Amino acid sequence: MRAVVATDFDTEPELVDLPIPEPGPGEVLVRIAAAGVNPFDWKVIEGAMRGVVPHEFPMVLGSDGSGIVEQTGEGVEGFEPGDRVFGQFMDLQLGRGSYAEYAITKAAKLARLPEGIDFETGAALPTACAAAHDFVEGTGTGPGQSLLVNGASGGVGQAAIQLAVAQGVLVIATTDPDSAEYLRELGAAETIDFTRGPTPDQVRVAHPGGIDAVVDLISGPEELGAFAELLKPNGVIVSSNGAVDPEDLAARGLRGANLYANANPATLASLAEAVILGSLRIRIDYEVPLEDAALALSRSKEGRARGKTVLNVAK
Repeated sequence: MRAVVATDFDTEPELVDLPIPEPGPGEVLVRIAAAGVNPFDWKVIEGAMRGVVPHEFPMVLGSDGSGIVEQTGEGVEGFEPGDRVFGQFMDLQLGRGSYAEYAITKAAKLARLPEGIDFETGAALPTACAAAHDFVEGTGTGPGQSLLVNGASGGVGQAAIQLAVAQGVLVIATTDPDSAEYLRELGAAETIDFTRGPTPDQVRVAHPGGIDAVVDLISGPEELGAFAELLKPNGVIVSSNGAVDPEDLAARGLRGANLYANANPATLASLAEAVILGSLRIRIDYEVPLEDAALALSRSKEGRARGKTVLNVAK
């Protein structure tokens, strides 16, 4: 089978031929139709998890994928050959990922893909949209409250806007001028053009009384303090970059957490239902074949994505 691998840290992805793997107990072999590209995929090559978990090289890249169940391992229930599925596939310790014609994952990381959702959309859902789901839920915001999504133009931000709006939240989204209109179409009540000046300053002028919550997808610890200052008493900030210091925020009468995507079957099923109902729209702004995975990763690393990037594996 064709697969895109990294042979070591800080190497260029390569398209190679590998044997089709065999699923073990509790595992599912999926014939991949499409693979979703996430920033974490190239961060792994750069060593984001080096020293945290062992890495097996050559390592098939890719967290997200969708396709058809080819074979199930011992003890797997709920999936049969021929089922349409989507979910997460990356296992660094075993060198497994979704950038391949066949991929293995645990059954507990998969969900059925409804017939009304194409494989490209299914591949775009797991990590980005599960992250958005968990981040919005983590703020605890509800109807009438205000939420700033900092870094809203990418796949996670776009999903976060829609999931928050569906709960009656007033969303303020940071973006560049090219994406502002689309984010308003997704439901953002306001957009902040970060090219016009510091985002915290612009938000403070528009909301002198403060806002209720922040989902921050881009700031490091040094920048996060300026966003925390925008919060009302007992306000909350959620970071995807591990930038929150909960104790520091608590001392200031605020709340905060560092959260990461947990694409469990229940969350995946909820996201698929939202797509079917039309309350979650997935913008795929870049599609390339499997052999152009390196190009897709480079584009993501340069920050040029304005939606989701998908590798078409079966076409």
